Amino acid sequence: MTEHAPRRFRTARAAAALASAAVLLAATGCASTSAGSDAAGGGGGGTLVIGATGKLPNLDTVIGGAGFEGKRLLSFQIYEGLTRYELLKDTDKPPQVTGALAESWQVAPDNVTWTFTLRKGVKFQDGTAFDADAVLFNLHRYLDKSSPEYTDALGAAAKEYAGDIASYRKTDDTHVELVTSGPNGHFPEDLAHVLIASPTAVRKTGSANFSQHPVGTGPFAFSSQTEGQQVDLVANKDYWRGAPKLERLVVKALPDPAARTAALRSGGVNWIEYPNPDDLDSLKASGAQILSNSYDHLWYWILDTTKGPWADVRVRQAANYAIDRQAIATNLLHGTADPAFQAAPRATAAYDPSDDRYGHDPAKAKQLLAEAGYPDGFSTSVTVPTGGSGNLLPVPITEALQRDLAAVGIKVEIRTTDWTTLIGAEAKGEVALGSDAIAQSTTLFQSEALLPLFLGSKSPFWTGHYASPKVDELLSTAAANPDRTARQAAYRTALRQVTEDAPWLFVVNDRNPRALAPTVHGLVQPQSWFLDLTTVRVGK
Repeated sequence: MTEHAPRRFRTARAAAALASAAVLLAATGCASTSAGSDAAGGGGGGTLVIGATGKLPNLDTVIGGAGFEGKRLLSFQIYEGLTRYELLKDTDKPPQVTGALAESWQVAPDNVTWTFTLRKGVKFQDGTAFDADAVLFNLHRYLDKSSPEYTDALGAAAKEYAGDIASYRKTDDTHVELVTSGPNGHFPEDLAHVLIASPTAVRKTGSANFSQHPVGTGPFAFSSQTEGQQVDLVANKDYWRGAPKLERLVVKALPDPAARTAALRSGGVNWIEYPNPDDLDSLKASGAQILSNSYDHLWYWILDTTKGPWADVRVRQAANYAIDRQAIATNLLHGTADPAFQAAPRATAAYDPSDDRYGHDPAKAKQLLAEAGYPDGFSTSVTVPTGGSGNLLPVPITEALQRDLAAVGIKVEIRTTDWTTLIGAEAKGEVALGSDAIAQSTTLFQSEALLPLFLGSKSPFWTGHYASPKVDELLSTAAANPDRTARQAAYRTALRQVTEDAPWLFVVNDRNPRALAPTVHGLVQPQSWFLDLTTVRVGK
């Protein structure tokens, strides 16, 4: 990698130039949503090296395993679905879904039969043609246990977004018909996550080895990897939307925040995900760009609503009144997050400012605890990841919450584990380390299909055993409606009820900060967890 090593930006030779750059770039602060200027237009190339916050994913389409960060930086760069998020427009609102491998679609009056018109002329990165047979091959691989390419891992991973597909067929080479098991208004959004691989490549390697040689239609093609630690991609020059400006994209796993910052300072990377908030001022003084934008995110504790004091809604509400989330957002996270006074994240259509409920009110917290029969408080425990996708500074945040809760008599034992262990246990319906609560981050509306998994009474995941028939009904009614505005109104009502029931400790909404070297240009930061890297370039 020596010949493509990113430019160091803390050298004596660059000091003079960076002094003026720091003044200019620091002014952008955390409100910035785009990186540098790209007035030169077209081209630019270069190598972008990103320091990620956790282990990198399995690269076989839907398997992943590293949270949405792995999908953001790698899976969505290698592969596409029939649809995709439009991430380059309207960065002041949540992104819409638009066509990818399908250029258009329509749903029949029965609200379950969907016909997709496929994009012509698209090729996989191995040069083979994309067509209706490729779509069917991938759906067989995910849904048909008799397919030679099916695996249990693929089938389990695909259920999140493709599990609603009851049948599928091609009507001709450029049209496929997908029938859902019931009305599903967010089906086009779901399909952005049902990624399409090259049938030729899968057959060549077999499913067992495809993650070592992944091939899709996305803007970047696989080059090499050190499994879980580093992945090297190259530009797909024949990408149907136009070749990306970068020549190479390298993603490194750097779970330690200090290590990420050090790598950015030394030039080992030229972009880091979630910089330590304490480092922001010094990074900006060194010429780094700090970009952020609100998006669909909640950092919270899931409380076991069937266990001990947490079974009482008054206790759960008391805990929410006890915490000073504004201080956490301002003093600990230095503006890289906003306080979450309700269940609905700010950058979603479900958010209504009038539903902000839980300000810092220790007196009210003590009153509620006394009414619930806990005037002297109680002891509890929480399992916290040490890092990972979207988890901000999980241990310091939890320590701040521990102090706030102790002030009203709730004594919290903090138990730490790694992110992979925490979500692996949760997927089995278990709580890592057997605690009364777990701390984690969630994107609730980035993928509407996930809402019942977090809030539904019949979720296969451990969600604190929260059960609300009213919320179940609202989610079910909303999901069936193809009208997006109507769905959002129903979600708003559902989240208002969740706020009232307080099954979670609502803490902060992340602003998705990242730090870029001054040589990185052209990034558009949307109100989304995901990113479009086709506009990014590295150069002077």
